[in-house]
Amino acid sequence: MSDLTPSDSPHTATLLAEIRHLIAAARQQAAAAVNAELTGLYWQVGNRIHREILGSQRAGYGEEIVSALARQLSADYGRGFSAKNLHHMVRFAQAFPDEVIVSALRRQLSWTHLKALIYVDDPLKRDFYIELCRLEGWSSRQLQERLQSMLFERSAISKKPDEAIRHDLEVLRREQKPSTGLLLKDPYLLDFLGLNDRYLEKDLEDAILREIEQFLLELGAGFTFVERQKRVQIDNDDFYIDLLFYNRKLKRLVAIELKVGDFRAEYKGQMELYLRWLAKHEQESDENPPLGIILCTGRKQEQIELLELDKSGIHVAEYLTVLPPRETLQAKLHQSIVNARQRLLKTEETPDADD
Repeated sequence: MSDLTPSDSPHTATLLAEIRHLIAAARQQAAAAVNAELTGLYWQVGNRIHREILGSQRAGYGEEIVSALARQLSADYGRGFSAKNLHHMVRFAQAFPDEVIVSALRRQLSWTHLKALIYVDDPLKRDFYIELCRLEGWSSRQLQERLQSMLFERSAISKKPDEAIRHDLEVLRREQKPSTGLLLKDPYLLDFLGLNDRYLEKDLEDAILREIEQFLLELGAGFTFVERQKRVQIDNDDFYIDLLFYNRKLKRLVAIELKVGDFRAEYKGQMELYLRWLAKHEQESDENPPLGIILCTGRKQEQIELLELDKSGIHVAEYLTVLPPRETLQAKLHQSIVNARQRLLKTEETPDADD
């Protein structure tokens, strides 16, 4: 006869694990349901207060009514209805006036997520963060970090016209398929590598591999590491791709070359060689053509434009191992977006030679 008690038997242990899983799943579903209901309530409260304020012509009425409501509601229901929180609710109703959209959002994002998003003034930028938040499953902390790092301004898509951005976001919303512009960035923030002002390309590569999890987060959704110093043999000559990744969302291999210094024109030929070799020898029949990313400490914009690297599937971006003050980075990114859109306008206005 076995000496095992019921609690010690393998069968009981398996049963216990299953029941714990059921309890945890039920609690998670219950928490999500409560969040959805509370978020819907907060929108209704904010919308009602907003309509009340709009209906009054008296200066200062909005602050008066919020303060009065907060005193009574806090006494009745607790600090969740403080004046500060009521202002969040009003802002929520202002940022998302369509209740149908709110109904979908409250089932996908928490109230903490939404509190961060409602203070993003540009609706297009706000939609960008919403869709990537859905795609990548960011926690509220991760969302805050991406907002702080100015992810939208660093994304390749921010350099496009508004209509192109709307189109890419709509495709992502409808088909869950991100464009390359949504995932590619410039610059990449690599301050977590801990590199000083002087380092070699090998030092940079070694540091990235030590911090591969952080690097994957900076790359964005769907990236997985494949290999370092991927050997490429052509005509008995050996070449080596610094870092090779695969992106599940884009369904394509991504070759990354690391450069210490400014971009140089000969980098194009090197990367094109790698991409064509990968397409011939590594690409699967259901995959998209490989993508190349050349990371440099400085860009040469006119060279990049003349070389038409985007047509070759090559993205050139700067990387920063030491972050400048936020205001400096913000100004640089803003100017970069302005310049990129001006270049697009000039291209569209240039008549064809046949005209």
